[in-house]
Amino acid sequence: MSNLAKLLNKIYSAETPDLKDLEQVLFLTQRGQLDELFSFADKVRKEFCGDGVLLRGIIEFSNFCSQECFYCGLNKSNHKLKRYRMSKNELIEAVNYLAFCNIKTLVLQSGQEDNLDALWLKDIILEIKSKFNIAITLSVGEKSLDEYRIWKQAGADRYLLKIETFDKKLYESIHQGMSFEKRIKCLDDLRSLGYQVGSGIIIGLPGQTLKTIAGDIAFFKKMDFDMIGIGPFIPHENTKFSKGKPGDVDLTLKTIALTRLVAKNPHIPATTALGSMDKDYRVDGLKCGANVLMPNFTPQPYRKFYEIYPGKRCVDEPVGNCNFCMDGMAKNIGRFIDYSIGDSLKFRDGSRDKGKLSPLVGTVLL
Repeated sequence: MSNLAKLLNKIYSAETPDLKDLEQVLFLTQRGQLDELFSFADKVRKEFCGDGVLLRGIIEFSNFCSQECFYCGLNKSNHKLKRYRMSKNELIEAVNYLAFCNIKTLVLQSGQEDNLDALWLKDIILEIKSKFNIAITLSVGEKSLDEYRIWKQAGADRYLLKIETFDKKLYESIHQGMSFEKRIKCLDDLRSLGYQVGSGIIIGLPGQTLKTIAGDIAFFKKMDFDMIGIGPFIPHENTKFSKGKPGDVDLTLKTIALTRLVAKNPHIPATTALGSMDKDYRVDGLKCGANVLMPNFTPQPYRKFYEIYPGKRCVDEPVGNCNFCMDGMAKNIGRFIDYSIGDSLKFRDGSRDKGKLSPLVGTVLL
């Protein structure tokens, strides 16, 4: 067994990962070592998640945002961006097509909008649930406990609230006027209401270090998320980080792989951002621990205006084209598209009740 294999097994088996061990792996640059890491993570993914690739269909129903995040093109100071908010009828029509394409999970996403009408969204959730057998994931930012409760009682199943970094100082330096403690409280509120909860980070943010990322990975373990998104930073010209350097692809892939080793069974997407770099790296993401793809069902002409970062993949393609592309991605690496609802594996494995994962801990994979 190589020294790297021993280190990876140590990280994999640890109840609490050693940050220095995580940093050591994040430092790796030799292709052979990276291949060994990615292969290990792929085996963990196969054991805990199987070979199916889940699809989460996204509808970006509004790009209004009241926040000033320095990395995001939706920030309220970007006056060059054409703003939109889909009507209820437009949204339901988009969901109808998503369901026709056999997608079983809908992600309703928007900017963090202060004026979002909680009852308007509640009515949409109720109508979707009455018409379609699909899970609903919401991603609309920080809201009150009462608003989260209204949507959960209406039938929302999951909630995605990315934190971008678990380093408090870094978090507050890139989110003007926002509180790290409030973000954590929102995540706790969502879990208390019974949502399946997702979060995630951006790799390559200005001020981020390998130590920061190692801490993020350890925090994923602590928070026991059902879903974890990890994507590279892509600078947008109409943000305060417009001159920033794009996130490193290998570092993003290393972070995905280590997250799979440490957290074991969350659903991890090969993100659209990973597919929007100098080439499409989503297959690489699937080969190092990811098990989810996210086809975009935002209708035209709105799709191009949801510009969190520039160069976003598939903004000009007809709705539904992603399905054929993603089926090919999966088949090319010996996987298949899983058209199930894809609920959290925490409940299937019993780990949420027991407070820890058990099936493979302590087992040598390499």
